[in-house]
Amino acid sequence: MPEATGVRARQREQTRRTLLREGRRLFAEHGYAEVGLSGVVAAAKVTKGALYHHFDGKAALFRAVLEGVQEEVAAAVATAADAEPDPWDRLTAGCRAFLAAATAPDVRRIMLVDGPAVLGWSAWREMDEANSARHLTEALTDLVAAGVLPPRPVEPAAHLLSGAMNEAALWLADRSGPGDLDAVWEALEPMLESLRADRAPGPRSGR
Repeated sequence: MPEATGVRARQREQTRRTLLREGRRLFAEHGYAEVGLSGVVAAAKVTKGALYHHFDGKAALFRAVLEGVQEEVAAAVATAADAEPDPWDRLTAGCRAFLAAATAPDVRRIMLVDGPAVLGWSAWREMDEANSARHLTEALTDLVAAGVLPPRPVEPAAHLLSGAMNEAALWLADRSGPGDLDAVWEALEPMLESLRADRAPGPRSGR
């Protein structure tokens, strides 16, 4: 009996992985609005009952797909950042890794275009903060602790930079030139440099 239970559990997990894989492919190729559950179950070669065993409906399947995409991007950011011993280099490496990962066509469509539209901005932002934005906040916090950034609130800076990079990723995804990432970095790097303690303006004196 335990062996049979284990087999069924593995089969259920395999079905879930297949639904996520095919859902991601269809959402990326056609967009959320053009994908129906009948198409997903046909591509996954399962029944609608099997799909509803794992997900409440199309929106729930999309949310799970989006979570997987965001986790992949966050992992790419963390890997690039963790390879750098210097805290400033960790920040810049993570930012570049985010731009590279987020411009993949399936990532762009699911994470940056359909994600906010389907889930709503607040829910999408909450998921983003749990993944890539969290690494950005941690990097800025480490830089403040190291004295590289002045002791100012980290959260507003993290939100501003995250928004700028999301917009940059959308811009990059609509282009195919080999130098486009370098062009974006030329614009973004001075914004990052302006945060540094040795570059940031001091407090204004009152009159």
